[in-house]
Amino acid sequence: MTRKITSTLTAEQKRERARELQASIAEKVDALRDSDQWQAFLDLARGFHSYSLNNLMLIWSQYPDATQVAGFRQWQARGRQVRKGEKAIRIFGYATKKITEDDDAQDGEQVETDATGQRRRVYYPILSVFDVSQTDPTDPEQPSGALTRTLTGDDPLGILAAVSDYLAADGWAVEREYLTGGRRGTDFLARRVVIATDVEPAQAAKTALHEAAHVILHTDLQPGEYHQHRGTYETEAESVAYVVAGILGLDTSAYTIGYVAGWSDADVDLIRSTAANMLRAAHQIAAAITTDPAEPAAA
Repeated sequence: MTRKITSTLTAEQKRERARELQASIAEKVDALRDSDQWQAFLDLARGFHSYSLNNLMLIWSQYPDATQVAGFRQWQARGRQVRKGEKAIRIFGYATKKITEDDDAQDGEQVETDATGQRRRVYYPILSVFDVSQTDPTDPEQPSGALTRTLTGDDPLGILAAVSDYLAADGWAVEREYLTGGRRGTDFLARRVVIATDVEPAQAAKTALHEAAHVILHTDLQPGEYHQHRGTYETEAESVAYVVAGILGLDTSAYTIGYVAGWSDADVDLIRSTAANMLRAAHQIAAAITTDPAEPAAA
């Protein structure tokens, strides 16, 4: 039997509440742009060097949820420390070595000439980098640059169970695992949703709503399309989670507003442009996991 949540709102009240919540996301993200928290985030992001397409693909293949990566010492210089036991993301670096008259030419080696006319041998050493999610601030009193705070508390309404039943009825496996290395929660090909075991019930409930939104909105994307427009798709999915959770009385602002701001680059117009898709998915999930309040008995 599919578990559902008894709502105190009628279908029309849910729709009105969804519209209000969707509008509030853009307002709160706009307000975040004037905060110290947003400035700390920009300070953290600023100055990271650009990566080649090959390195971007390497990063995504090893850590699909990576947003900002840097080396161990780079993070220390920015006031963050890589947590013990975190697995490095391997990418190619770039280095050169001056070629002297005594050096023998090597078959197939890459050589370039610098501005002074000096010939240099080119190397591509393997480097280790880490995503910001693999680090912690070294001074907790200073703004960390982290935009999200993981939700704490319980899931008294049973949102996780209701969403799990909804997805299972549509042929999706919903499982709990310890997620490492940036593993994402939705595997479209395997029709499988995985929710981390090391989070509190409120965060697991929000994540279930987020992944259900991906299932509804993004299952049919063409290969490569997700990464090409990732900011938009993550904005849509997290906005759905915020709206449906809000209809049920769970406030996910501590996590959602920073998450949406990060993925949308605090672009309020982008957030508003996702409204139609977002509301469609939110209405579908809300209708699937809740029941309307009972009609009053006839006199």
